[in-house]
Amino acid sequence: MTIAHNPLRDPRDKRLPRVAGPCVLVLFGVTGDLSRKKLLPAIYDLANRGLLPPGFSLVGFARRDWEHEDFRQIAYESVKKYARTPFREDVWRHLSEGMHFVPGEFSDPGAFEALAMAVKELDQTRGTGGNYAFYLSIPPKFFPQVVEQLQRAGLADRSQGWRRVVIEKPFGHDLASAIELNDTVHRVFPEESIFRIDHYLGKETVQNILALRFANEMFEPIWNRSYVDHVQITMAEDIGIGGRAGYYDGIGAARDVIQNHLLQLLALTAMEPPVSFSAEAVRAEKAKVLSAVRLPDDLSLATARGQYAAGWQGGVKVRGYLEEDGIPSDSRTETYAAVKLEIGNRRWAGVPFYLRTGKRLSRRVTEVAVIFQRAPHLPFSETDTEELGQNALVIRVQPDEGITVRFGSKVPGSSMEVRDVNMDFAYGESFTESSPEAYERLLLDVLIGDPPLFPRQEEVELSWRILDPVVEYWASQPEIDQYKSGGYGPESADALMARDGRAWRRL
Repeated sequence: MTIAHNPLRDPRDKRLPRVAGPCVLVLFGVTGDLSRKKLLPAIYDLANRGLLPPGFSLVGFARRDWEHEDFRQIAYESVKKYARTPFREDVWRHLSEGMHFVPGEFSDPGAFEALAMAVKELDQTRGTGGNYAFYLSIPPKFFPQVVEQLQRAGLADRSQGWRRVVIEKPFGHDLASAIELNDTVHRVFPEESIFRIDHYLGKETVQNILALRFANEMFEPIWNRSYVDHVQITMAEDIGIGGRAGYYDGIGAARDVIQNHLLQLLALTAMEPPVSFSAEAVRAEKAKVLSAVRLPDDLSLATARGQYAAGWQGGVKVRGYLEEDGIPSDSRTETYAAVKLEIGNRRWAGVPFYLRTGKRLSRRVTEVAVIFQRAPHLPFSETDTEELGQNALVIRVQPDEGITVRFGSKVPGSSMEVRDVNMDFAYGESFTESSPEAYERLLLDVLIGDPPLFPRQEEVELSWRILDPVVEYWASQPEIDQYKSGGYGPESADALMARDGRAWRRL
């Protein structure tokens, strides 16, 4: 059967925006912070930009004794407070007409039967065509139960329309649990219907890594071991754990950030050019890179971890990690993690990739910094170039999204003095279009069925294979470093770089 070409759903056709087809989005965990602060506002913003179909419907499912109007009021308050686009009464009115609520427990088959009746009614009244996406904005321990309930209620049956399930990270807590989770979900949904959300992959600047590399001939010839000295990938936060003690303790910075966000950034930075930008082609190249990642033999020299201690942050005295509410006084969970990785292929052999993440650091920044080798010969005296460092290309993911290139330039004057200068590109200054929030892009991709920005199971398992030995090594170590809040991390992280004759970029 030949499927008619639809330019509205072809991402290669830039004359018209991508618009989702008829569908229902079922949101589990609708009372949580993620739903209120990110998902509900993103749904409104998509509607405000005309990217949702007229009959789009949203069903909330939670353990609340709510009527439809109660859910609409909660959604209204979230949209008014957190939406990125201006509030328009006509858009809200039309969107809210398709909002419904189903109360129930995840363990209650009757609640899922009521959910099945509700979405079938929407098929009739809203023309949603039997197309359902199930967003599991819930703790991972409930994933298997909800997926099995969907199957039992007939909601995973794809004979009358498409069915998709959206899973938020973490995808397991180690390789074994990731495989177990995947087996559970695969018993109900095929791989092409599973969308694993890593919201970092929806950020414009993350996607721009691919555009920067493969749309510009000036970079690709030097994007290799012959010119690159090392790569630093950083996600630093200036906040503590907040109210996440129940989730964070026992998980830590490495599992929370390195396994997903930073290894995905590494894959995009180091991957070979894909034959196309189809989902399969991009994912295949990312998987090749992740399969080539190697840990150094001695993890005591190639990793660092720490916990933030009390200190000053933005002029305010803050508590240390062990003093946070809900954290055991003997916890060894790391709030800072750094690791040195190597990639065993022709392009990157011998080039170290340094990944670091931490909380309560001096400022919030996420970036990929490609540091180039020094010039083999400088025809200047040492005094002419005493302030000259290494060339660098820095991709700023957040905040102040953009790209900085650092290079040497002559200082104006009669003498030959060369000094580092920066050439800066900022998204906000170069484009009149505002960047969509990451969840807008990812939600639209789910509803359209466009998966390039979603990691597949192979990538998840490869990431855990990289990280598991590090976590196991740390578990065998009785001590964990402390670092002052508002600083740059533990001394062991600086020592990791110093052993290689390098230093972290200053936060």
